[in-house]
Amino acid sequence: MNHEPAATAITKGDHHPGDIIRRYEPSDEDAVVGLSLRAWEPVFAALEETLGRELFNRLRGDWRAGQATEVRDVLADPDKQVWVAEVGREAVGFVAATLHRDASLGEIYMIAVEPKVQGHGIGAQLTEVATQWLQQSGMRVAMVETGGDRGHAPARRVYDKAGYTALPSVRFFKAL
Repeated sequence: MNHEPAATAITKGDHHPGDIIRRYEPSDEDAVVGLSLRAWEPVFAALEETLGRELFNRLRGDWRAGQATEVRDVLADPDKQVWVAEVGREAVGFVAATLHRDASLGEIYMIAVEPKVQGHGIGAQLTEVATQWLQQSGMRVAMVETGGDRGHAPARRVYDKAGYTALPSVRFFKAL
């Protein structure tokens, strides 16, 4: 069952009537990939700082190329629902969600907001749209995963304010 919300007005921050969150369209692809790379640049800088250059390069290589491919794959995946935040007819954020029906678990799989509009509530509203869809789709639990490093701090604040409960996890890496 597909419970898609209609376009939702962006109601927080310095936005104008007509600024909306709507379903993704294939014509959004380049804008979404571009904004996600800009949004995640500080995240990958923090990751490189934490891991060190050698280990970071072994894990991520050219992170921009890898992330661009990953975003394009998510946008093309029929099992993912994707919404775009639009301000002044410009894509400024997106969220992708998926269902794990066997576990009654819905997942916010990927989210990004253009740096120039971060801190204006768009990430929170994208999270809310995806969470509502997960609930309306019959999921009993919603999940989102993020990093514990300083680059992911803004995302952790959004998820905390949205009522998600953090379950700390630690991954260890070693260059071989």
